[in-house]
Formats: sequence, structure tokens, C-alpha cells
Amino acid sequence: MSDDYAARQDRPQDQVRSRLGAHPLPGGQETRFRVWSTRAQQVAVRVNGERHLMEALPGAYFELVLPVGAGSRYLFELDGQPTPDPYARFLPDGVHAEAEVVDLGAYRWQHTDWNGRPLPECVFYELHVGTFTPEGTLRAAQERLPYLRDLGVTAVQLMPLAAFPGGRGWGYDGVAMYAPFAPYGRPEDLMAFVDAAHGLGLAVFLDVVYNHFGPDGNYLLSYSPSYFTDRFHTAWGQGLDYAEEHMRRYITGNARMWLQDYRLDGLRLDATAAMQDDSEVHILRELAREVHALGGHHVLLAEDHRNEPSLVTEDGLDGIWVDDFHHEVRVTLTDEQEGYYGGSGAARPNWRRSSTAAGSTRGSSGT
Repeated sequence: MSDDYAARQDRPQDQVRSRLGAHPLPGGQETRFRVWSTRAQQVAVRVNGERHLMEALPGAYFELVLPVGAGSRYLFELDGQPTPDPYARFLPDGVHAEAEVVDLGAYRWQHTDWNGRPLPECVFYELHVGTFTPEGTLRAAQERLPYLRDLGVTAVQLMPLAAFPGGRGWGYDGVAMYAPFAPYGRPEDLMAFVDAAHGLGLAVFLDVVYNHFGPDGNYLLSYSPSYFTDRFHTAWGQGLDYAEEHMRRYITGNARMWLQDYRLDGLRLDATAAMQDDSEVHILRELAREVHALGGHHVLLAEDHRNEPSLVTEDGLDGIWVDDFHHEVRVTLTDEQEGYYGGSGAARPNWRRSSTAAGSTRGSSGT
């Protein structure tokens, strides 16, 4: 661990009390609202319809503690412009509307003796909450967990849950990374799903997208252009500037939230080849350090078409989510050669070589 990395972990802004967004204080009678904005000269928070001016602090921070608790609805105002909270823990009416104050520590866990499942024991089932049941909710999916157990599944990998606009989607255009997609259910519904899965001996992983934001509903830019950069570009939009401390903390804090507050067993990192970073410590390496520092059996898997062993041997991730088998079958059946399918099937006769490279990493791969 570099001295720079260790020092960053000890800084006050990395402590719970300084997290951005809305966080209930001990006792549940007060909530701290905190904003970082390099654009706004004045910031206010509108809570349950009442406007409150926030105190300006050094470093472009704005903060206010109010006597409100979980369940309160709020919206920030940047120089008078109503602006949703990109750090919201729940957006019940969608990504363009008010957020709800949520106490993520209020859920009473039933299966507290769960110790995780080692990666070599994981037989993955990739689950889209919106299509897995006719209801398309976490509660309905929870009722079907015994079916997955009886099928022989040992690990459920949920497709992305971060809030995105509209009522349907695959989840890869998320814009509010801390808020579970409201049509699927509330935060406590996700906790109940994880809790029930653990009771059945099933690990639960989550697909997270840290390489881009969706095109509609991304309000980070309204707070500061520094979250993004022109140094990098992705196939899906403007590059994230992981060298910017707040963007870096947005990503690492999000991973910690899913693993600590929701007690997920691991994360599948979508398209890690698109997570370009020119920092001294690459964002993937820092993610691995922070996640493994949590203890337990938390697992980080890189979905990466390069099949680079260094993702494990150098960056410290636990394995690579290898899509080669899926691509080979698709090309064989459809003759599709567009995009990354161009490297599969007849177009790449030596495909086994890349599979061997992935297999050389510790842990098992999933498809």
C-alpha cells in the first residue's frame, strides 16, 4: 500500500460523518445533508416542501443538520435550481425527482451467521429482477430463491440495480449509483432478498457499472464538471475522472455500501477495460484494496474482454468474468461478426489461448 493511499484513508473527508448526500445521525431524529459543488455559489435543501439554506464550508462544501429522520423527502437547490441528489440512497419517484432519507442500518438481519461462499464453490445464475418473475420485483424474486437452490445454483448475480430513467431497462445506463431502482423495490427489499438467499446457502453478487453513466438523469455534472474528463472517452459517453478525489470516492464508497450495508458477497465490475485511469494507483487496485480490507469473503470479478491475468496478479481482483464461451456459441449459431464478436468463432481460431490465460488467474470464471 502506497503512502499516498494510506494517507487518503485517514483524511477526515473519508469518514462517515463527511459522506455526501443525506445521512441520518445516531438516534434517528436528525439528518445531515452535505453537498460538494464547484459550480454553485449558494446551496439549499428542500425537505418535505420546506426550503433551508445550507452553510458554505471550505473546499466547496455545503452542510446542514435538520431535525428530520428516515422517510423525509428532499431535493437540493443549486443557486435556486432544483437538482436531484446523485448520492441519494433511494429515489422513489425516479431519477429526476426528490430523494428519500433512508437509514440503511435499520434493517434487522436474520441470517447473521453467514460467512460467504468461496469463489471456487460458486455456480452463478445471472438474474434480471425485472424479467425473472411476472411481477418484476425483488420481493417476487425472493420467493423463487428455493427454485434456484434446487436447480444447483450457489451464487445469484443480480444485473445492475442502480437507478436509471424510465420503468424498464437492462440497468447498464444507471445514473444514481447509490439508489436501487425503485420499480424493483425499496432498499429494505434488496436487503430481505440478500438475507433470504443467505438463509438458503446462496451467495449474492451484484453487477456494477463504474465505467460510465447513462445519458439521462446524470446530475453529477450539475454539481461539478470535475467528475468527468476529456482525457478519456468510452463507447458510452464522457470519461470518468478517477483522478478526481470525489469521483474516486463516489466509486469506492459505492462498492463499500453494497458490500457492507446490503451485505452482498461480491461485485461483478462491468467492462473494466473501459475504466481508464492515469492515477498513481489505478482505481481497480484501490477498489480491490478497500474491498479486501472489509474482511470476509467479498469477491471482485472483472468483466474484461482482454482476459489479462494482471487484473488478478497485479491489481488484486479475485477473478475474471469470462464471456468467451457465450461469444463462441453466439457466433457459431448466428455468424455474427460485429463488435467484439469479431474476435470469436472462425475469426479467431486460437480462442482457447485466451481462455487459458483467464484460467491462470486464481478463482473461477463465470458466464
